[in-house]
Amino acid sequence: MSERIHPLAPHNLPFFISGPDGSDPLMVAMGIFLVATVLWVGTLYWKLHSLPERMAHRTHKLQFEIVAVLGLISLFTHMHIFWIAGLLLAMIDLPDFSTPMRSIAGSVERIADTIDVPPFEESIETAAVQADGQDARLHAAAKQEVHGPA
Repeated sequence: MSERIHPLAPHNLPFFISGPDGSDPLMVAMGIFLVATVLWVGTLYWKLHSLPERMAHRTHKLQFEIVAVLGLISLFTHMHIFWIAGLLLAMIDLPDFSTPMRSIAGSVERIADTIDVPPFEESIETAAVQADGQDARLHAAAKQEVHGPA
């Protein structure tokens, strides 16, 4: 095989016609472009898919774990409602009830440490003795009224 072009073949061939050696530079370029495009679209998909999780993490939301789980569920089930729910949760500020309750519990514990409160059983016995004493006084007063100076 010689590298000469056949005399009847056109001498001005377009660039997309492969040469006689079988190399096809356009196919190689398109293959590289296709692989690069698939990788780019894949990374774009992953970035978009992790958007709610990154939003919740950046703003230190309490519901960060819930948003992350919703993102994983939507990834594996291909149900977009979970992704939308995670996005909405990442945007909403839920009120923090645990911090004030923890503060209240700590304050009550400090107050309880400073007050000398008897144990629960002792307070029941003390209340019963006081109630018996009041009952006896009331009974004596009632007797006196009945047998009074009438």
